Amino acid sequence: MSDWNWDSNWPAPAKLNLFLHAVGRREDGYHLLQTVFRFIDRADTLRFEPRSDGQIVLATPIPGVPPDTDLTVRAARLLQQAAACRQGATIHLDKQLPMGGGLGGGSSDAATVLLALNHLWQTGLSRSALEKLGLSLGADVPVFIHGRNTFAEGVGEAFTDVELPAETYLILHPAVHVPTAAIFGAPELKRDTAPIQPTDWQHGQGHNDLEPVACAKFPAVAEHLAWLKQYAPQAMMTGSGACVFAGFKTRRDAAAILAQCPAGMNGWIADGLAEHPLAKIR
Repeated sequence: MSDWNWDSNWPAPAKLNLFLHAVGRREDGYHLLQTVFRFIDRADTLRFEPRSDGQIVLATPIPGVPPDTDLTVRAARLLQQAAACRQGATIHLDKQLPMGGGLGGGSSDAATVLLALNHLWQTGLSRSALEKLGLSLGADVPVFIHGRNTFAEGVGEAFTDVELPAETYLILHPAVHVPTAAIFGAPELKRDTAPIQPTDWQHGQGHNDLEPVACAKFPAVAEHLAWLKQYAPQAMMTGSGACVFAGFKTRRDAAAILAQCPAGMNGWIADGLAEHPLAKIR
């Protein structure tokens, strides 16, 4: 798509896990998961400036995160190395998605860097090659490069695309940062949910195996989930937390519940996307 250029603002949308089952664990410690990823229309935004010195510079570092360890910088340098590219870039990140929220913000940022700079630098890597690069950065990065709502398996690299109904989501954000490692490393985490065939999955089926652990370790997650379940029994946590959500057929239904949130409980409404905004970029 030629309309994406150096002057563009590049979206990095959030995801929701419509269910998340831990079905096993490999000898190397990685968990085997099954989940359905759904993109939503709340996003971080990135902008890039070309550099002739080959340097990767993050103009908007996140407090407490050294630039060299930031996923956006690591993604850009990984692409440089993989494509033997001598071009550089200054990265501007407008961070809207909460860290430690289970919305995939950091992974989405990294994926957008790979997609955008592959296009802007004209390095010519295929989307499947970018997915492989992304997997080395984090388990959720490949799905954002893949660009479709999908049933994911393994450690997040095997996809079976799914068609999802139009849906609006009410998302509540407890004011806690949930470290993914703390949840997956918990001995009490259920890791033996029976796997299902992607073709057998139906919308609304499944649960989040990580939810009980996160609720026990972070009471604010449990509090927000319990409140939302009063109005939407289908509510669940996304990813490893902290955010919890429920889907509704209309925006009006979601807004009516959001309006009843107690003081100090923060949330927002987002529509589900049919695909990632960069799904067709080359």
